[in-house]
Amino acid sequence: MTKTQDFTKVMQDMMAAFPMDTKAFEDAFKTQAAIGEKLSKVALEAADKSAEISAKWTKDTIARLGDVTAVKSEPTDYTKAVTDFASASAETAAENMAAFAEVAKKVQMETVELMLSAGKDFSEDATAAVKKATTEATKAAKAAAK
Repeated sequence: MTKTQDFTKVMQDMMAAFPMDTKAFEDAFKTQAAIGEKLSKVALEAADKSAEISAKWTKDTIARLGDVTAVKSEPTDYTKAVTDFASASAETAAENMAAFAEVAKKVQMETVELMLSAGKDFSEDATAAVKKATTEATKAAKAAAK
C-alpha cells in the first residue's frame, strides 16, 4: 500500500521562507471583532425595543377586546363596541408602525455610522501595515545590497 506523504515539514519550510508580521492579522481581527460586537449591540437593542412595542400593542388589543366581549343591553351597543374597537385598532396600528419605523431608522443610522467608522479603521490599519512592510522591505533590500 502507498503511504500518504506528510506535508508538515514542507509547510513549515514554506512558511519559514515567507516570514510575516502576524500583528497586522491580529489587529485586523480585533478591529473586526469590535465592529461585530457593536453591530450585535445595535441589533439586540432594536430587537428589545421591537419586543417592547409588540408586547404593548398586544396588551392594548387584549384590553380593548374585553370591552368588545362584555355583555351589552342593546344590540346596537355591540355594533358600537366593534366599531370603536376597529377604529382604536387602526389608530394603534398606525402609532405602532411609526414606532417600528423609528427603531428601523435608528438601526440604519447607527449601522451606517459603524460602517463608516470601520472603513476608516480598516484604512488606517492597512496604511500602517503597508508603511511597515515598505520599511522592512527597504531595510532588507539595503542589507542585501551590502
